[in-house]
Amino acid sequence: MTDQDTAVEGPLDVKSVGVIGAGQMGAGIAHVCALAGYDVKMSDVSEDQAKAAIDQIARNMERQVKRGKIDAADKDAALARILPGGSLEIFGDSDIVIEAASENEEIKREIFKALCPLIKPQAIVCSNTSSISITRLASVTDRPERFMGMHFMNPVPLMKLVELIRGIATDEATFETVRVMAEKLGKTTASAEDFPAFIVNRILLPMINEAVYTLYEGVGSVKSIDTAMRLGANHPMGPLELADFIGLDTCLAIMHVLYDGLADTKYRPCPLLVKYVEAGWLGKKAGRGFYDYSGDEPVPTR
Repeated sequence: MTDQDTAVEGPLDVKSVGVIGAGQMGAGIAHVCALAGYDVKMSDVSEDQAKAAIDQIARNMERQVKRGKIDAADKDAALARILPGGSLEIFGDSDIVIEAASENEEIKREIFKALCPLIKPQAIVCSNTSSISITRLASVTDRPERFMGMHFMNPVPLMKLVELIRGIATDEATFETVRVMAEKLGKTTASAEDFPAFIVNRILLPMINEAVYTLYEGVGSVKSIDTAMRLGANHPMGPLELADFIGLDTCLAIMHVLYDGLADTKYRPCPLLVKYVEAGWLGKKAGRGFYDYSGDEPVPTR
């Protein structure tokens, strides 16, 4: 097959979307794609996990119905467009496949190596990575020109932004295809260069890390730090509460990417953040982080 056979002349007419990973991000991406009218296939390590994610999507859509954001017919039609699976082979006819696995470069690289032989030559592959080099991930694929970053914010159905990141080889038709698709999802796009953590997390995670240092050094308690930033900087959520929501393991992984990629000591992960992750206190998903979530109301752990 020649390059001419697989060349993309202009933006693709995307009809089917594949989503790898049925966690919070993958489920959110499947949710918005299905509501926008795309046929969606969502795969996880087991089909049962993908089916469980569809149940969660149904509950989230039902909340949207109750708030008047969508009607019941929209919900039913969108859910009917999502097909769960337990292997990458279901993506054979997908026009775009979006990887939303955990923020671990080795895991992502292995996924892309396994995925590429199974999909159409003209299919575009995107990663929802929040920090890892797009150029480096693209290098393990057979289509670096049709590979780019499509970084959704959490929770996907509510957050309007999608960061679009080109790798060094990403072609213009691929970028335009993904940009148009993101806008059809009702999102606003921001284009970022392929530097560690891109725009949002390059700014946000050092702020969270500094909040952890402020706690570590005894400048303020969890409650006082979060109250200060909510009321003093008008943030909707304090930085430590936000860290728990993101997941402290994810926060630490992004700080490691920044520290390793930029070689600047200002990105050194706070030892207290490391300690919490080592303890398994990963935030809301683990029931404990900077707050304890076992009761009716979150209680600061320090």
